[in-house]
Amino acid sequence: MKIGIDVGGTFTDFFLIGEGAPARIHKCLSTPSDPSIAVIQGLEELAAGMEPAISLSEFAAMLDTIVHGTTVTTNATLTRTGAKSGLITTKGLRDALEMRRGIREEQYNNRYTNVEPLVPRYLRIGAGGRLDRNGGEIDALDLDDVRSAIELFKEEGVEAVSICFMNAFANPGHEQAAAELVREELPGAYLTVSTDLLPSIRFYERISTTALNSYVGPKLSRYLDQLLARLKEIDFSGVFLVMQSNGGVMSPEVARDNAALTLLSGPAGGPVAGLVYAQAMNQNKCITIDMGGTSFEAALVVDGPVMVNEGEIDRLRIALPMLGIHTIGAGGGSIGWIDAGGLLRMGPQSAGADPGPVSYGKGGELPACTDANLVLGYLNPDFFAGGQIKLDVDAARKAIDTHIGKPLGLSTIDAAAGMYRIACTNMAQGVREITIKRGSDPREFPLVVAGGAGPIHSCLICNELEIPLQIVPRESSILCAVGMLMGDLKHDFVRTFVSPLADADWSKLTPLIDDMKNEGGRLLAEEGIPKAHQDFHVKFDCRYLKQYHEVSFQTPGDAVRSEDSGAIATAFHGEHNRLYGYSLEEQAVPVEIINVRVQAVGVTEKPAFEEAPRAEADPSAALKGMRDVYIPEDNEFAEVPVYDGHALAHGHQITGPAMIEEVTTAIFVSSSFDCMVDALGSFVLYRKGREDLIAKDTTGKAS
Repeated sequence: MKIGIDVGGTFTDFFLIGEGAPARIHKCLSTPSDPSIAVIQGLEELAAGMEPAISLSEFAAMLDTIVHGTTVTTNATLTRTGAKSGLITTKGLRDALEMRRGIREEQYNNRYTNVEPLVPRYLRIGAGGRLDRNGGEIDALDLDDVRSAIELFKEEGVEAVSICFMNAFANPGHEQAAAELVREELPGAYLTVSTDLLPSIRFYERISTTALNSYVGPKLSRYLDQLLARLKEIDFSGVFLVMQSNGGVMSPEVARDNAALTLLSGPAGGPVAGLVYAQAMNQNKCITIDMGGTSFEAALVVDGPVMVNEGEIDRLRIALPMLGIHTIGAGGGSIGWIDAGGLLRMGPQSAGADPGPVSYGKGGELPACTDANLVLGYLNPDFFAGGQIKLDVDAARKAIDTHIGKPLGLSTIDAAAGMYRIACTNMAQGVREITIKRGSDPREFPLVVAGGAGPIHSCLICNELEIPLQIVPRESSILCAVGMLMGDLKHDFVRTFVSPLADADWSKLTPLIDDMKNEGGRLLAEEGIPKAHQDFHVKFDCRYLKQYHEVSFQTPGDAVRSEDSGAIATAFHGEHNRLYGYSLEEQAVPVEIINVRVQAVGVTEKPAFEEAPRAEADPSAALKGMRDVYIPEDNEFAEVPVYDGHALAHGHQITGPAMIEEVTTAIFVSSSFDCMVDALGSFVLYRKGREDLIAKDTTGKAS
């Protein structure tokens, strides 16, 4: 058997598949103090749920592979609970973490404060020595400065050290010499060397990424040690892999050294899985959204998840390849509050798993999104988590009325409806960030909805963005865990190669690409991937001459082998036009290479999804009853049918408004949508009157 495990801020999700047995999904509350406890607890509950029930060690022995996504590094960054870190850099440049790129993010906000660096200034030490932009030595490295920095780090109890020198991407000699001293004098410290992690141009991006890696590295290492020790105790002897931010997986050894690769570890599984469900509708693209208990993630998928080479986490720059996921603080636990201007806001503060929303009855006092959903009828108080958690409707009403309704002069229902609408608006804006702001029209993409709370809000999100089609997978509540079993082993490499594209020296460029491919092949071979299952993708980062930012794009198949600069330039013009709405191809503006990238992919075996036979359209056999539910299009309650999602089968048609309940999620089909169950068991919601979106082709599949 194989299992995907996604540790979130509120719930830990499990997706179990095995030969000859139906897939199983499971959720349990996370344990923020030690996330590995919830992992073992969930495995124990899965073992107890086997038929017949078996012991935890027997269950662990049956597991062939565990793929694990974690928010440990993300939470450490957001809450500033990472390691006490020191930085050794080029003398005179220790303030680069604060100077950043010299651009204020909110230019007209005079009260906008700079982000606080992860390394305090007194632990940022400059060392003498300088390289020119080509890697030539101007001044030798002052090893005494490095020794002085190490002595200070010892005195201050520094746990992690970063080394990043100016122009080291062109010559790593100075960094490696400093690193050798640190390893000798501080053998227990976590060490990140910028040219090992990110040997590319742009000093701020490199120093920020290096500092971030060291900051989260010790915490991830301790967590992996705890988890692997617990797994060993229960006799797990299979393969353990960690999800990384680029949608691939890696070994725990690679994860320890490159901890920053896990900053989007949990959410990265969603876009990987989303495309599978979209393809069942003959779509090769989609938008995935995932609304959990604490956060909301949105991502764009076109033939595969859209990648970015730079991003930010809590305003901290990271320049490692990652999925283009946009995250905001909007989840089921997001707390409703009134700002200084008297406006209702939702999040980003969250009730989390402990104490949780007021309706959980665990001591929460402030109303959360889940409480509003309960008051509006979207949640069944006796069937939340399949009845494992009883929700207190009266407590939710009281909290909403006290903290939102009375201060704003609204009824309890109007206050709850306001909380619901604002949460949906916040999430719709998150979708705009990864579509409209990146040159794509959201109306052209089906929306794949994930998360336990996502399908309650998706219709209102689609109404705001005019999206006509949405897909709620049967495994919606644990979609990221599903995606973890679909990820390939991936290793990303980058080298700076500044040159006009038309005059590129291929005698130097080709060996550079080959070296990265060979290094990737070596790592994949160590991870047990044979050459037949290894694949390599080459990307260039190019820009028009004198342009500020470059564009990263996939090179055409044979362009590198044939040294075809013209074909590469054409690909660049096309990508530039897609992103910005114009190109300078006709003006013959020279194109300049900045970086060359290689992604080494080890193709792994993926779980197969069986298509169910088609049933009659009538879903009445799955009808559970009727319930009063708030209809946002009409601003009033209406009695709607409630269906058992587990009893609905391929071909069943549901007319909105309606509710569909499963153990791990609830789906609200608003009055603007109808629903059909597809061959994979997904709930396909389409705008009324748009039956053409699910018309059948000659193969019988939805188109």
